[in-house]
Amino acid sequence: MHSTPHGAAVTATGLGVEGPRGWAFRDIGLTAGPGSLIAVEGPSGSGRTCLLLALTGRMTPSTGTAEVAGLPLPRKMAAVRAITALAHVPGVTDLEPALTVAEHLRERTLLQHRFGDSLRALLRPRRERTASARARTDAALEAAGLDVQALPKGVRTAVRDLERAEALRLSIALALVGRPRLLAVDDTDMKLSDAERADIWATLRALAESGTTVLTVCSQAPEGAVVVRTGARGKESTGPVTRDDEKGAADALAEAGRA
Repeated sequence: MHSTPHGAAVTATGLGVEGPRGWAFRDIGLTAGPGSLIAVEGPSGSGRTCLLLALTGRMTPSTGTAEVAGLPLPRKMAAVRAITALAHVPGVTDLEPALTVAEHLRERTLLQHRFGDSLRALLRPRRERTASARARTDAALEAAGLDVQALPKGVRTAVRDLERAEALRLSIALALVGRPRLLAVDDTDMKLSDAERADIWATLRALAESGTTVLTVCSQAPEGAVVVRTGARGKESTGPVTRDDEKGAADALAEAGRA
């Protein structure tokens, strides 16, 4: 399966991650073309976040095979990380409550400029770099559906004063600043009203339709998504998640945090 310049195809066969006390997930199969909306569906503790991290090159699989944009995992994990971005992953992309929206955006833009831009971009005149960064930030906010002018204090609004859906959209916007080929969003539909949930899915679906592959973790997949289900026995499981599975997922996340 081929990838486009904007989106990344994702495939997996028999993919699994095992922690010291059990499997975080296992036996996952997936085939999704570039520009797909992929939903990892399952109960809490079933390894959904671990699967998201594995498919973005941030957690090493224990078994099975996977490719993102033709890059094999785990052999090309660094290359996969370079073309993917995470949003709203607890313990990984947490927003700082005391910082404002503008401060988060400025920090993300500086990081992108320092570590993500090409040498050619770095050598452009400062005025051009500033204009480019502003355009990139505006495009990311628009794609994430965050209207900063509607916030209580505009871009000077602190994260602690954002509504749940607004904070989620800010996290998505920050991830989009780097123009990833695959955007991964954790806990997409958690603690949202029905209307907010529908609006978020509409935003993510629009991103996918524009060409970016979108990988999400959710409790209930939206209509039309490529669905992957995690559970006690991977995608084939219909039974409850066991305590050992929850421990395995927690151990795997802890190991990833120490990596």
